[in-house]
Amino acid sequence: MPTRRELLKLSALATAATALPSLASAASAPAPVGKAAKPLNILILGGTGFTGPFQVAYALARGHKVTLFNRGKKPSPEWPGTVEQLHGDRNTGDLKALQGRKWDVCIDNPTSLPFWVRDAGKVLKGNIGHYLFISTISVYADGSKPGIAEDAPLAVYKGKDAMAETQETLRADMENLYGSLKALSEAEARKQFGERVTIVRPGYIVGPRDETDRFTYWPHRVAQGGEMLVPGDGADPVQIIDGRDLGEWMIRLAEAGTTGVFNACGPDYSLGMDAMLYGCQAVTGGPVGFTHVTPAFLEEKKAELPIWVPSRDNPYAGYGQVSNARAIQAGLSFRPLATTVADLLAWFGALPADRQAKLRAGITREQEAELLKAWRARQGA
Repeated sequence: MPTRRELLKLSALATAATALPSLASAASAPAPVGKAAKPLNILILGGTGFTGPFQVAYALARGHKVTLFNRGKKPSPEWPGTVEQLHGDRNTGDLKALQGRKWDVCIDNPTSLPFWVRDAGKVLKGNIGHYLFISTISVYADGSKPGIAEDAPLAVYKGKDAMAETQETLRADMENLYGSLKALSEAEARKQFGERVTIVRPGYIVGPRDETDRFTYWPHRVAQGGEMLVPGDGADPVQIIDGRDLGEWMIRLAEAGTTGVFNACGPDYSLGMDAMLYGCQAVTGGPVGFTHVTPAFLEEKKAELPIWVPSRDNPYAGYGQVSNARAIQAGLSFRPLATTVADLLAWFGALPADRQAKLRAGITREQEAELLKAWRARQGA
């Protein structure tokens, strides 16, 4: 049964629910975008995945010229005739399409391997004015403490030859290799492009186009209603950033010529697990009750829930409390949670039925029911 505290929250949300149609409408209305003071010639490595299309759309709206370089495996029908598309394969070192070309800015979205940066440097060094690299907060050596800032020590690579690592070896040992190889990719970027480098370290990127379903699991589950299993006591901190906020900010960094290292984590206020879920419920409407279970119970049952990280006794406890002060000072801004949730659910609801039927993260309703049954039995005992 919901606690008195939860009933009071739900009562307040129910009162607000009468305005939900206008809220959803306002959430989906894009703000007008003005032209940049100086148009740039921008090269985006990748550009057709998650954040790339948002970078492209915003750059075009700002009056910039955009070129994409990728393998061409994800068609880009959004910009027919407005975006130049070059193809090659960084896995094999096929960067011929970039040779002899010049751009003001290069944004490197997909790189997790140092040799990708090295090879890009061989072709682009001297031909670009500013290199922006999307890294990750996983580069930090110690993720257990709150307030991780950009000057914290980075993960150390412990393999034999970082330049020999491939996508296959990375996939086989993500836990041990991902952070350290990203850190070495950052170092290679500075080696190749000198001081004109910007390193952006996001945490969880969410919103429309997110194919991982890590955040999608929560608003999707809240929308289904009923008794819902929630990890921890509801106070564990959560940090997320809408892919549009990340992509658009990177274009603004390019326009300003801003260099340095930035943690791109949001929002710009403290967000706990319960607050995130009540925020989702304010958009989705409908009755839902939260049943909190302990981290120890979830660990015992080997139940993995996305986005959430226990804020105590966990090697990643600091991931929900990374310092974003430097990024905010450099102009990073955030959409309201309601906007992200409404637009995400609209995008997800337009996907094919078979894609919606099986989320790629979280637990199934059947698994949740079994966990809740076991939890109630334990509490009764």
